[in-house]
Amino acid sequence: MQVNSEQIPATETDRPLGSTPNGGAGTASTVAAAVGLRSSDAEKAAALRRMKSVALALLIVMAVVFTVAFALQKQYPWLEYVRAAAEGGMVGALADWFAVTALFKYPMGLKIPHTAIIPRRKDQIGASLGEFVETNFLSEQVVQEKLASVDIARKAGRWLATPSGSERVAKEGSALIRGAFTVLNDDDVQAVIEGMVRKHLLTPPWGPPVGRMAERIFAEGHHHKLVDLLVDRAADWVDANHSTVNRLVSDRSPLWVPSFVDDIVGDRVYNELAKFVRAVQRDLEHQVRRSIDTYLNDLAQDLQHDPAMIERAESIKAQILGDPEVRELASRTWGTIKNALLTAVDDPRSELSLRFTSAVRDFGSRLVNDDELAGKVNTWIGDAAGYLVKTYRSEIAGVITDTVARWDAEETSQKIELQVGKDLQYIRINGTVVGSLAGLLIFTVAHLVFG
Repeated sequence: MQVNSEQIPATETDRPLGSTPNGGAGTASTVAAAVGLRSSDAEKAAALRRMKSVALALLIVMAVVFTVAFALQKQYPWLEYVRAAAEGGMVGALADWFAVTALFKYPMGLKIPHTAIIPRRKDQIGASLGEFVETNFLSEQVVQEKLASVDIARKAGRWLATPSGSERVAKEGSALIRGAFTVLNDDDVQAVIEGMVRKHLLTPPWGPPVGRMAERIFAEGHHHKLVDLLVDRAADWVDANHSTVNRLVSDRSPLWVPSFVDDIVGDRVYNELAKFVRAVQRDLEHQVRRSIDTYLNDLAQDLQHDPAMIERAESIKAQILGDPEVRELASRTWGTIKNALLTAVDDPRSELSLRFTSAVRDFGSRLVNDDELAGKVNTWIGDAAGYLVKTYRSEIAGVITDTVARWDAEETSQKIELQVGKDLQYIRINGTVVGSLAGLLIFTVAHLVFG
């Protein structure tokens, strides 16, 4: 008695690899392409088909043995034991064939209740699988414990500390920067920069912050070096311009004054001016210096508290940074930054690229050698992963449910059978063997008891 292990119309995965649906010759890749399989899946399909053939061959062997033993058992009584074993083997093989087939399709095309389980309950299986993954795997504690045992920080550090690792990061960073500049619109970026300049530089009044900064500078005496410089330059000018002072005095004296009088007055004025400047230069507590200090301190206070002075500062700000100037500043700023970065990232030997690569390598070395830093990084990674899992676990698990829900029922059955079907065929083989032994044992016991 011959029994087909499937007894239903063959699906794509049931046909032997190497044959086409219409029976013509073909390749395994052709069949795989027909059912949308990858090359690795095609290999699994071939292995599944081989195991089905083995299970079917074993059933056929049992059927042949049963037929022969049944026909000759009267002539050779010992064949009754062989018949019982073969009979049990066939029963076991058929029962397990039914059980395995019922998972994926209707046995022999008959819509028997509780068969074709996977095609009929595909959505429920997907939902259950998603719930199982969410409950048992997408747990904040499970993820954090796993990440802690992996020690990602040191593993990443060892890779970053290698030349290939740091150069790879630098290369990817360069590609990211180039991609960002490609996507960004220059006008939009300039508008953002202009908006930031207006918000943080132009909108706030200049007077009070400038006054506070000036007050601190003057209080700490940082302006004295500038005053010294101005006095020194004034003394140098006086030393080099004796004739200029005389000419100024002569030009401003009446025409009726004799020239020698102009020279005398000019010399006197020059000498007094030189003595005055030298006195200011030598005496750090000179009245002029104190007057300058007083003026500057008053100016700092006025910039903070005098409405008229604050208004003057705002007027100066408006004259310096009007609309055209702000737009030009934004344009120049963005253009400079963009050109500098693009030039740097396009040249792997540029100062920026070399420094970035070196910084990545140094950071990797610190992750390997600095226990405290590695612990902090591992904690950050664990906390971030835990937060993502805790917040989005349902959405992550929903990918499984939604993916299975989108699958066609027959396609789902084929995919699952492709992954586990080979192992399930061992159930059929084991059922044949166990059935044979059980049949032999039952017949032997019955023969001995009831003789």
